[in-house]
Amino acid sequence: MAVKTLEDLFVHALSDMYNAEKQLTKALPKMAKAAANPKLADAFTTHLGETEGQIERIDRVVELLEIKLKRIKCAAMEGLVEEGKEAIDEVEEGPVRDAALINAAQKVEHYEIASYGTLCALGKQLGYTDAVKLLHETLAEEKATDEKLSMLAEGETNRDAGRVPAKKAAN
Repeated sequence: MAVKTLEDLFVHALSDMYNAEKQLTKALPKMAKAAANPKLADAFTTHLGETEGQIERIDRVVELLEIKLKRIKCAAMEGLVEEGKEAIDEVEEGPVRDAALINAAQKVEHYEIASYGTLCALGKQLGYTDAVKLLHETLAEEKATDEKLSMLAEGETNRDAGRVPAKKAAN
């Protein structure tokens, strides 16, 4: 990463999030399909639409600032997506898998909240007022998605998962 200026850091972070959002557009349909709870599946589907809009918003920031994104892979999102895949592959379908999917999805949301918060702060320092407004819209969506996932988890998913009988450990 050849970052020498605050603008370089902004471009790098924005490039990272562009790739992260692209990875998420591939993962969310799989998570929606794997969810047993229709409300959770709908939340993933809704967030897919938001994610596509967030990619468009990044494109608008790029045009507005007349910058070029770097072709980088977001390793953090790659790992977070892998956690969601493990939940699908390793947890039996039902409320416990739904709880595992929410766990994985909230890790993604927290990463995105941190990243867009940083981009807003960097953009503000650089005087990118219009770009910051666009990035702040995305930040607000990520926070709302995290809250929605928390409500699903606390409202019914964790309760339902808690009703699945525990298997006794072999001695």
